[in-house]
Amino acid sequence: MSAQQQDMAFDVFAAFCPSREVFAELADKWSLLILASLYRVGEQRFSELQRSVSGVSRKMLTQSVRTLERDGLVRRTVHPEVPPRVVYDLLPLGRGLAERVATIGDWVEQNGHAVIAARCGFDEARSGGETGS
Repeated sequence: MSAQQQDMAFDVFAAFCPSREVFAELADKWSLLILASLYRVGEQRFSELQRSVSGVSRKMLTQSVRTLERDGLVRRTVHPEVPPRVVYDLLPLGRGLAERVATIGDWVEQNGHAVIAARCGFDEARSGGETGS
């Protein structure tokens, strides 16, 4: 990265800013869940991570951890054992993001019922108003 690129102010709301791509990539549901799992549980093997993030396919988990690794958020460590033991954990940059993601996860777990109730109320009001048309 050039010095000019490092000095450039990022703006995720600007259409052609490189931060928009980073934001979109990290906002992926699997990436967020992987980060949150590694934050809550700590270092995990691939199979442990797949169990922890229920519903993710092997292909999507592989793709997501590679992207997170490339972005400098997750470290993949291969231990020279037979068979080789591969573990994933957070790098400092990933830990900083995962702390924030975990806070959102906590909020969702505490307020999910209210959100679902609001959705139901909204949907009922919408469907009730359309029956007279």
